[in-house]
Amino acid sequence: MKRPIAPLILIAAASLGLNAVVAAGQDTSGAAKPEAAAPHGDKPAASAEAPSKALTTLEHAKDLYWRGRFDEARGEYEALSKSGPDTGAGYAGLARVLLKQKKVAEAEAAAIKAMEAAPDLSTTHSARGEVYFRQGKLAEAEKEFLAAAKLPPPDARALFGLVKISLATSNYKMAKARLEVAHRWEPRDPEIRREWLFTLSLEERLKALKEYLGSETNDDPEDRGSLANYVVVLEDRLGKAKHRCKLVTAVKSTQINLQPLMLDAKRIRDYGLSVNINGTGTKLLLDTGAGGIVVNTKVAEKAGLRRIVEMNASGIGSKGAASGYIANADSIKIGELEFQGCPVHVIDKKRALGDDGLIGADVFEDFLVDIDFPNQKFRLSELPPLPDEKVREVALASQEGMAERLHDRYIAPEMKDWERVFRFGHDLLIWTSVNNTPVRLFLLDTGAFDNLVSEATAREVSKVHGDSDMIVKGISGRVDKVYRTGELNIRFARFQQKRPDFVAFDLTRISDEEGVEVGGILGIGMLWLLEMKIDYRDGLVNFKYDENRFH
Repeated sequence: MKRPIAPLILIAAASLGLNAVVAAGQDTSGAAKPEAAAPHGDKPAASAEAPSKALTTLEHAKDLYWRGRFDEARGEYEALSKSGPDTGAGYAGLARVLLKQKKVAEAEAAAIKAMEAAPDLSTTHSARGEVYFRQGKLAEAEKEFLAAAKLPPPDARALFGLVKISLATSNYKMAKARLEVAHRWEPRDPEIRREWLFTLSLEERLKALKEYLGSETNDDPEDRGSLANYVVVLEDRLGKAKHRCKLVTAVKSTQINLQPLMLDAKRIRDYGLSVNINGTGTKLLLDTGAGGIVVNTKVAEKAGLRRIVEMNASGIGSKGAASGYIANADSIKIGELEFQGCPVHVIDKKRALGDDGLIGADVFEDFLVDIDFPNQKFRLSELPPLPDEKVREVALASQEGMAERLHDRYIAPEMKDWERVFRFGHDLLIWTSVNNTPVRLFLLDTGAFDNLVSEATAREVSKVHGDSDMIVKGISGRVDKVYRTGELNIRFARFQQKRPDFVAFDLTRISDEEGVEVGGILGIGMLWLLEMKIDYRDGLVNFKYDENRFH
């Protein structure tokens, strides 16, 4: 039962037109040392408590920004930017406010004016870097953050920008070192403070999170609610049972069959895994575009999952978040592996993807993940050992953050030709070119029914027209407006695929959640042709295509 094939053509990497952008972007922050990005030494830290009463106008605008009062902060920054010695800083602050308000084009205009007004001011460079980062121009962003880190006055936002670059490129030791300095310099900045919390031990994190949630911050309500729910999860984990997701079998590798998920009696729509939860057999969609394990309420009730806290789930779609909760599974068996004490997200049955739910491939980040679609096999094996580092306990990933990732990207000799990808939480983004335009970031998503492009990308490279007959649905329901493009040629890694049209729709929500522009999605409609090996630990992916099999 094969899918209709649009030829996937192997091409030379040099023909992708990535040039210096990829060289700088995919290994960004791999050369700069943390201390080199903090040349000013330790700056006396302000208190994380209430600000001083004697604030300058610039400091007051920043305080309003930190407390999430964006309209007021915007007014003060606009007033500062009109004239006077703080014009550049005013525009820089305005750019940051506009980014928080999700007005990227306006933020770019403000950042450009900041650079024109004060080209030698550290904060103007870091603000420009933040705009570049949100636009997906990671090499340009890193350049601005590094420039800002060398200029007076010391700028914690420059270091924080480099932290985000380091995290995206799987350089966690470097990220932690930079974040420690950024937090010492600006402990009241809620974005820095929130990231810093996840470098702490679970006990310290719980205390710090409660203090954080007891103060005014600039989180949006959804993120703040998620943090409050996470406090409940941590309290449960650190309670009397002190349970923790861990591997309890001695087996360090396994191979199981990929399970076809059918569109109808003859057509495969996707692939899943057989997963046993508390003795209950399930078939879960294998999804590289999702995080964790998600099951519907029917499965959860049958498996007797213990509810911990209410937590909704959102994804592609226009109907809002699906109701749900976090539960704890006593046992999860996948092939020969058994894990105990692991979290599971339960959502309303009507919104579940796949037959019973889904499993994000990121939960296997402690393993080398091999998704062999052509042979319908799923394999887990040990990752190459990190040089000079102890072996960590193997578990299913469960939101531990930097505290559990104390390494920088390591490229083992056998992986030297693998593709570098950017990691944003559970998602993997890869440089992709559309119709020979400059590269942009595409999401690797085995849960997506086909290759997709964002509406913005589509309008840039092709004519588009509405397609009312095409229905696209995700956890958040049906997408309201769906479009079709003209002919597109998509190029990524060593491959290209040309097709007469692609589906397009607005991916702004995904881009906002990632904090970086997502130009499209590489979905199962093409990935089923490939064997895909993933090293989540180091941000590496290898694709294998058998030209003799598909021609």
